[in-house]
Amino acid sequence: MKPIGPMMREHRLIERMLVLLEQELNSIKTEQRADPLFIGKVVDFFRTYADRTHHGKEEEIYFRDLAGKDIADELHRVMEELVEDHKYGRLKVEELLESNEKYTGGDIEALEEMERIIADLVRFYTAHIIKEDKHFFSPTQEYFPAEEQKAMLEEFEKFDAGMIHEKYMSMVERLENS
Repeated sequence: MKPIGPMMREHRLIERMLVLLEQELNSIKTEQRADPLFIGKVVDFFRTYADRTHHGKEEEIYFRDLAGKDIADELHRVMEELVEDHKYGRLKVEELLESNEKYTGGDIEALEEMERIIADLVRFYTAHIIKEDKHFFSPTQEYFPAEEQKAMLEEFEKFDAGMIHEKYMSMVERLENS
């Protein structure tokens, strides 16, 4: 397997969550109410799985190793765009959390804000995944010889193994400091 395989498989799971998020958006529009528990789970999914786990592998391993290569200028530009995309995604998820908190606190106007943010997240992640899958991963894979690909896959496995510990260590620390 090539290193882009696990990252593209992660994209498929993110796409499944986007379908669920779009269903929630449609429900919000028709019923004029949101499911705060579902939104909380969405925030957790995007923070932990999409951003920390998936984007973490991209930024901390794949992009890091690619930055050491003499890649085409266009691919370097796309890689920089992807890093900025990740920052934008983090911002939108944070906004979703804030609007959910306002909504659960009784601010009905936050519902409209939530609709906008969810629509933005669905559009953003859909386009972002296409950019990576179709215009970045395949052309950049050729810069890594087989032994580097194998080492990268091993590093991905170690990275993933530490994620659950990192998530819950952070949770306990937040609870201790609250």
